[in-house]
Amino acid sequence: MNEWNRDDLSLFLNQRGTGVVYFYTPLCGTCQLAGKMLGVVEHLVEIEMGKMNLNYYSDLAEKWVIESVPCLLLIRNGEIVDTIYAFHSVPFLLEKINKELIQADA
Repeated sequence: MNEWNRDDLSLFLNQRGTGVVYFYTPLCGTCQLAGKMLGVVEHLVEIEMGKMNLNYYSDLAEKWVIESVPCLLLIRNGEIVDTIYAFHSVPFLLEKINKELIQADA
């Protein structure tokens, strides 16, 4: 999963992209586990995925009311459709992504 900066995120949103944005902090142990789960998901689905270190984007945390990390935003056509804090498992993430992003666009 590629590390995004503000420009990457803006381009994705302005192009009305569909995919996920993963917010994390480097010292968060749960974030490290969530990142590994998303690495597996990335190999199983064909959607755009980016990750951003929330330490550098506190304004986005305020704007989108991100309560904690790890945080996964599901975005369809440039709009947030779901926010996930509890990643549970790879099958859980696959189901959410399929339901909210892939099947919704079909």
